[in-house]
Parts: sequence; structure tokens; C-alpha cells
Amino acid sequence: MQNEINSTVSVLTDTGAPQNFGWSRQPVLFFDPALIWSSRRKISESDRYIIFNPTHIIVFEVRDDGYAGRLGITVVSMKDKKRFTQIYHTLYPLGSYEMPPGSQSGSIRYRRKKKLLDLVPMESGARIIRVDIPQFGRFRKMRGEVVLTEPLLSESLVYNQPWRDEPNAFLYSRCSPWYTVEGFIQFGSSELFFTSGNAWGIFDWNRGVRPRSDVHYWATACGTSGSRLTGFSVGYGSADLSPCTENAFFLDGIIHKLDQVTFHIPPFNWLSPWRFTSNDNRLEMTFNPIQERIERRQVMLHSLSRRQVFGSFSGKVILDDGAEMSFYNLTGFAERQKTRF
Repeated sequence: MQNEINSTVSVLTDTGAPQNFGWSRQPVLFFDPALIWSSRRKISESDRYIIFNPTHIIVFEVRDDGYAGRLGITVVSMKDKKRFTQIYHTLYPLGSYEMPPGSQSGSIRYRRKKKLLDLVPMESGARIIRVDIPQFGRFRKMRGEVVLTEPLLSESLVYNQPWRDEPNAFLYSRCSPWYTVEGFIQFGSSELFFTSGNAWGIFDWNRGVRPRSDVHYWATACGTSGSRLTGFSVGYGSADLSPCTENAFFLDGIIHKLDQVTFHIPPFNWLSPWRFTSNDNRLEMTFNPIQERIERRQVMLHSLSRRQVFGSFSGKVILDDGAEMSFYNLTGFAERQKTRF
């Protein structure tokens, strides 16, 4: 049984202990980081946006892990199988990024040595990404603006999970894999256009107190199946899954909650096809990878290892009303991330 939360409750008690574990269709969970009694260096905050059109995927990530902060941008060309990544590190940011405590309001404005990234939520539910980086890699620049628009009456996958052996650790997350995207980004000599009906976006938001170590798997994709807006977010890690899982399928912005999902990863070649299955037999899909990205970093006592694979997903899902739906070639990616503090 998964615990669905339908009313506004606090993620933390008055003494700073995590509470009210479960999932919700809307961001009704209230989070005040000032209540956390753990050291600031144990607080983890991240905002990630994934946007794509038929030829490119762009990932924007702002992350504050106490010991280490980063602005990371990855551009993946699906056509010629090239990838470009630029990461700007900050040692001991300790809240200097001023990440908002909620997922519905509060902008992130990154300004460092002529580099600019704005992540701005609007009252309408739309989100704006503005980027201006004069030097991306050795010779390129990135500049442009895109608008992410949510569907009417949309729902998100919102969840709050604990750790069994670390009572102060928790993960409060929201994932919305259903945006349509419009705008333009200039990347070097390439002009990347995003048009409604032909470009999509995913918003991944996380706040919490991190455990000493974690291994987390996550996969997400978005696109259209026929005329229906389709997306999903599935994953699992070291967190306690008894209150809820982090797995859901979305059709026209409406959530269909899933139980546990298993990643069947080829052990010797991650660019071979993957399989995904669920224990409730509601989801079966394959993943056809195109590109792989590996990232490793060590900062003082903090280490991160991330392996991302980009490609397309096809399969079938049983919706909440019992209807079976097939989907084909949804663009997205899967990753495994290991962290230790």
C-alpha cells in the first residue's frame, strides 16, 4: 500500500525531524529548510530541466550539496551522436545559490563571471529558461530563451521518502514529465528551435537531507503517442520504499501511479537495449540507447559518480482504469548515480 497525501502537511516537525512520508498528485507538502537541525553541509538541493526536440536534448542542472555546488549543462545531438558538457563548480556553496524552498515559486538566478542562467516559474504554471554563456567549452557560446508550458489540470509526482537507518535523512521530490516547449537556443553555429507539438520538457526538483551514501536509478521521458501527451518517471534507490515508490506514468498530464519498477540493465554494454518491468505487471518497456555520458568527481569528502544514457523508450502500460496503452519512441534518458559524503 502506498500512502497518498491529499491535504497540506509539513515535511518536517517543529523539531526538524522528517515526517509525513508518502506521495501526492500536487505539491501540497510544505517544506521550510529553516526547521532542519542538521548541518547546512548535509542539505541537498537540486533543480533540473530536460528539454528536447527531434534532434537535440539539453539538460540544465543547478545543484547545492553543501560541500560542492555546480551548474551543469549537457547538449546531446541525437542525429550525429555528439555530446557537449560544461560544468561550473563552486566549493562549499552552503546555500549561496539561494534555491527556493518550494517548486511552484521562487526563481534561481545563476551569475558567475559573465555566465547567466535564469530558471523562472510563472504564476500561470509556465516556466522560463534564459541562458547566456559566452564560452561553452573551447569555442562555442550558448544563448537563448525557452518557455515550458504545462497542460490543463496537470498533476505531478510528488513524494517524500525516508531512509531506514538514518532517521534525519529524507528526500522530498517533484517530477513533472509533461511540458511543451517553445523558444530558441543558439549553440555555437547551431540554431536549435523548440516548437509546440514538436518539443517537450521535464522538470525534476529535489530537496532534503542526504544520507551518508546512496545509489539511485532514474529514468524519464516525454513526448506524444498519437495525439496524447505521454510521459513517465520511474526510479529507485537506497531510500525506504514502504511509504511510496517514485514511479508514475502520465497521460495528458494526469498521473497513473505505479508500484515498484525494475531496471534490467545489460551488464557489459549499457548501449545495448534495456528492459523495464513492474511488480504489478502494469508497465513493460524497452529502452534503445544512443549515447552515454559518464561523470565522476571528488571534492574533499564528497564523491559523485553518474552514468547517463540517452535514447528512446517504447512499451505498454495499464492505466488506472484498466485500459492498456502502447507508446513508441519517447525521447528521454536513464541514469545511475552514486554519492558518498
